[in-house]
Amino acid sequence: MIHFYFHPTPNPAKIALFLEESGLPYELIPVDTSKGEQHTPAFRRINPNGKVPAIVDPDGPGGREARVFDSTAILIYLAEKTGGFLGAPTDRPELLSWLLFIASGLGPFSGQAVHFQFAAPEGLDYAVTRYRREAERHYQVLNDHLEGREFIAGDTYTIADMSAWGWLDRAARVRKGADDPLEPFPNLRRLFLNVDARPAAARAREVGKDHAFKRANDEETRRSLYPSNYPSAA
Repeated sequence: MIHFYFHPTPNPAKIALFLEESGLPYELIPVDTSKGEQHTPAFRRINPNGKVPAIVDPDGPGGREARVFDSTAILIYLAEKTGGFLGAPTDRPELLSWLLFIASGLGPFSGQAVHFQFAAPEGLDYAVTRYRREAERHYQVLNDHLEGREFIAGDTYTIADMSAWGWLDRAARVRKGADDPLEPFPNLRRLFLNVDARPAAARAREVGKDHAFKRANDEETRRSLYPSNYPSAA
């Protein structure tokens, strides 16, 4: 059984979606990042970078226990383990390219756009503009690619679509103040709605709902989420 280390944020949501799509049995292990649980020695042995998601697979390659961290690495690992959601072999170059486009561009710029619009001190207008516009540029690149396509890579639903879903779900925060954040990107909206309508997506949204994750944005939360801002506490 897969041990799935989870907090209700975009990158873990992608893994929840894959697990629900594939039917792989898993045990959910909440990691309350607002309380700093990602920095404990026990969790750092699983992910030295102190981030969620992460998994431990007791039945890894060769029957040995395997730990995998980073959402893209986990998606690839689980897809290869199950043989599902990888598209055709001829789709592999496109699949890897778009997965890493999301992992290195759309996702991080979206995350920074959210941070500077909601968490950072006021007055950092350059950073707000920089990250929001870059997130929107990445939206446009993917939107253009999806013209005339149902899915991101090849002709079938893959882990690239799951990866995009995780961050497109937060478009209202990325594009703060927009009445309809995906309106300028109709192909992205179509992809998101198609994935979101899947029964597995509804189940993925319920993952972790029975755990009382901390919601308060207090000093403990800020030190837990942004430890590099507090080097003396590192």
